Amino acid sequence: MFRTNTCGELRLADAGREVTLAGWVQRVRKMGGMTFVDLRDRYGITQVVFNTEHDSALNDAANHLGREFVIQIRGKVAERTSKNSQLPTGDIEIIADELNILNTSEVPPFTIEDESDGGDDIRMRYRYLDIRRNPVRRNLELRHRMTMEVRRYLDGKGFLEIETPMLIGSTPEGARDFVVPSRMNPGQFYALPQSPQTLKQLLMVSGMDRYFQIVKCFRDEDLRADRQPEFTQIDCEMSFVEQNDIIELFEGMAKHLFKQMLGIEFNEPWQRMTWANAMKYYGSDKPDLRFDMKFVELMDVLKGKGFSVFDNAAYIGGINAKGAAHYTRKQLDALTEFVKKPQIGAKGMVYARVEENGNVKSSVDKFYTQEQLQELRTAMNAEPGDLILILSGDDAMRTRKQLCELRLEVGRQLGLRDKDKFACLWIVDFPMFEWSDEEQRLMAMHHPFTHPKDEDIPLLDTKPEDVRADAYDMVINGVEVGGGSIRIHDSKLQAKMFEILGFTPEKAQAQFGFLMNAFKYGAPPHGGLAYGLDRWVSLFAGLDSIRDCIAFPKNNSGRDVMLDAPAPIDQKQLDELNLEVVLSETK
Repeated sequence: MFRTNTCGELRLADAGREVTLAGWVQRVRKMGGMTFVDLRDRYGITQVVFNTEHDSALNDAANHLGREFVIQIRGKVAERTSKNSQLPTGDIEIIADELNILNTSEVPPFTIEDESDGGDDIRMRYRYLDIRRNPVRRNLELRHRMTMEVRRYLDGKGFLEIETPMLIGSTPEGARDFVVPSRMNPGQFYALPQSPQTLKQLLMVSGMDRYFQIVKCFRDEDLRADRQPEFTQIDCEMSFVEQNDIIELFEGMAKHLFKQMLGIEFNEPWQRMTWANAMKYYGSDKPDLRFDMKFVELMDVLKGKGFSVFDNAAYIGGINAKGAAHYTRKQLDALTEFVKKPQIGAKGMVYARVEENGNVKSSVDKFYTQEQLQELRTAMNAEPGDLILILSGDDAMRTRKQLCELRLEVGRQLGLRDKDKFACLWIVDFPMFEWSDEEQRLMAMHHPFTHPKDEDIPLLDTKPEDVRADAYDMVINGVEVGGGSIRIHDSKLQAKMFEILGFTPEKAQAQFGFLMNAFKYGAPPHGGLAYGLDRWVSLFAGLDSIRDCIAFPKNNSGRDVMLDAPAPIDQKQLDELNLEVVLSETK
């Protein structure tokens, strides 16, 4: 055997035992005739002591050890004279009497420690070394434990784990597909699934009743910290259910994960907020409710008083940053520059402090009397020491989104976005459609298989833009961790949806005929949701990016810098696939 124990399990009770350990050399320290080695594996670190004065061969071998050498040692467990309370194994050490070097190592390009000196790029290039570090290892262990708990929970609720194919037909709605050419079918392509949406609906038609899958999905879209070209979903579907049934079951699963992973219990039902109210009060369909700072519309209070910026605005809204009146002019100017960034797009910001005597001091004092500013204070429910921040614009939706970014930035600056605090809610009653300027038509906000609310179905023929969907998202700390909907199970209603989305009957039949035909054979009412596993794990681990909980992630350009992918392929392969690569000129 290469080892009798791991480097993380020996304790003082094991003193006197003869053991064999194997692992990587974390560091080597020489003190006189003694050499101390921290030996590391996935389970922990154990100190090994070589008394080199008594064994010349052992002395020679120990003196040649370097960082990340793979070694095997045999020796006796002893109590340490200088204990290390920071290590679970810190009460013991191994007095080595045999050393085998299993493999040498070059000096790694960065330190394999919790706080590494390697930047993101180099750690991504040598990801197999980065995974040796405790923070990354812990993230992958957390991911494993979560997937095991998900399987246990859903198995207990009668779900079957069923695999669906990775090579499917391309779908035109939603994000761009990754496509795969078929050698045996020249000129034709598979697509990698953006989600198993239609396939899991077919499983409901098949009578499988409760399905789940922890599945890879692929979307060829621009990347952010919470996006990767390939990601993992906890994908679920149920038959004979309504929206409330799904929300209750999967809220139960989320609470189970919180308890098992973090020891946090939620005893009350989570808040449900309509999409319309989320946008009205927070400017986002994934509001961060760890702190309040709800929007207050100020049109009646500030419009028509001679300040042209407000007088000409279609929307004026403010937030109350409690206790933030201490902000200096420099800090307020920085906030103004923040909202004027191109990606936010506000033209400016107005502020008002509530001073200790109750008076309101504003950046637009000359346009408003103190009496009018007191009306502002009342509308904002502001107390002495509070800071009111106001944005306006000619488009209410756009201005609310700008105010959302301001709210989040102020919350961050005031320390209100604590990663150890969790605010969970459901967003419900999403719009069924959204207008696409690029396509010049209505698009499905979720996907074209979402069921409209029953009471809104008559509006499909008259005002489809007002139709609400039986759709729901789970939001935690301003992150959408999962979402889903009740699905359409009637082929006529599905055909109506395709018509509104601009599909001709022929196009709908060509792309989704398999689903519409299946509905003719007794499709049950059904619905489901998908959680983003990567987002769940990053949330529980307190990470800023999902990359750090994925074993081998892509960078922000969608590249795997370790494997150097994507990359050109051999001309022979192109010929076999009947493909010719024509690169467009760079603009």
